[in-house]
Amino acid sequence: MSTSPGIHVLTASFDDLPARTAYDVWRLRQQVFVVEQDCPYPDLDGRDLEATTTHVVLLDDGPDGGTVLGTLRVLDDGGWARIGRVVVAPSGRGKGLAALMMDEAMGLCEGREVRLDAQTGLTAFYAGYGFEVTGPEFDEDGIMHVPMSRAASPARP
Repeated sequence: MSTSPGIHVLTASFDDLPARTAYDVWRLRQQVFVVEQDCPYPDLDGRDLEATTTHVVLLDDGPDGGTVLGTLRVLDDGGWARIGRVVVAPSGRGKGLAALMMDEAMGLCEGREVRLDAQTGLTAFYAGYGFEVTGPEFDEDGIMHVPMSRAASPARP
């Protein structure tokens, strides 16, 4: 799907991710979550491999086949969808790139309740997508989060 000149969104299962793209996704998540945010945690939790997981990857159209600018994953948690591992590369922040990925993710979640755990400072961003805080703030690896949910939206005709 094209989003703007020089940038596109790839949606794929794990098995359909090109190997280099998959490597760059996990490298970006490690760079931001583990190194930059100083949160040593097991990022490779097995959920990326689930047949029902969809990876949303924002790529530039550079000469190397595309640099990963951001990524998130949409999980099937039974009766609802869960959006997680939302990350934008430091070089891409402040340019609306997270919104491009969230637009795609929300389209993938049409007709389903969607849940996520938002870093506390990003609740207004997610509220713009109809999410509401559903519980108390909690500490996850030294960063405060809140659970948020959005009711199922009707599927488009």
